[in-house]
Amino acid sequence: MPEERLQAGLDILRGWDLDPVVGAHVLDRHGRFGYLAGTDADRAADFQAAWCDPSVDAVFCARGGYGVQRMADLLDWDALRAARPKALVGFSDITALHEAFAARLGLVTLHGPMAAGIDFVKNARAQDHLRATLFEPESVRTIRSAGGQALVPGRAGGVLLGGCLCLLASELGTPHARPSAAGGLLCLEDVGEETYRLDRYLTQLLRAGWFDGVAGILLGSWEGCGPYERVRDLVLDRLGGLGVPIAEEFGFGHGEGALTVPFGVRAELDAGAGVLTLGVPALV
Repeated sequence: MPEERLQAGLDILRGWDLDPVVGAHVLDRHGRFGYLAGTDADRAADFQAAWCDPSVDAVFCARGGYGVQRMADLLDWDALRAARPKALVGFSDITALHEAFAARLGLVTLHGPMAAGIDFVKNARAQDHLRATLFEPESVRTIRSAGGQALVPGRAGGVLLGGCLCLLASELGTPHARPSAAGGLLCLEDVGEETYRLDRYLTQLLRAGWFDGVAGILLGSWEGCGPYERVRDLVLDRLGGLGVPIAEEFGFGHGEGALTVPFGVRAELDAGAGVLTLGVPALV
């Protein structure tokens, strides 16, 4: 149950000597659309209140789901910009917030597990890597792939960005999205998408010129996206011609024991060795 998972996640955070404050509407359900956690206005108000509260040091998203794009236009971006910067943690649908915070505020955000997520509640690796990123960021400046190969070998440097592929495609043309991935090390993952849909997202981004100038690509998890060999073939078919390094199995996203990746931080990728090295700690 969501409430039980949320309480378990809060207990983990309390074990880190944190004092989590729960948003007023975190367990709400939308009256008409069951896939939404409450109304857009209430969710936006909760988020803004947390970000603008000077006593809050980090905002942990409870879960992903759907609807972040619906609330993005309801946020007061001037007020968010004026508030003290802090850590934002989440992934999946939170990709829309990662994009908005990069485009509108220029802040580093953490693509990592969420407080009420099953993986965070039950997986020590996910917990430990997020905790280290928050409290001992110098100790996690190197992230290694889980034995995957270089789909396209090579080295590249750039600013980390990305997230859930379907959200990146959906963000095209909005005021909260970057115009392209130029100069970036692009992190891609997704969940529960058939190969033809992944093909559609990649093709849409390619046709829009969004991949122009990208420095390198890292692949995370593809849980529920069919045989991984087919996903790999698709990535090579659609992105291999870009001529940039592409590395797989970097352990971020919807997979078990997901690692935390700081977006907005410059890093170096050695695709052949399967190593990502952050130029600076995630949080300074």
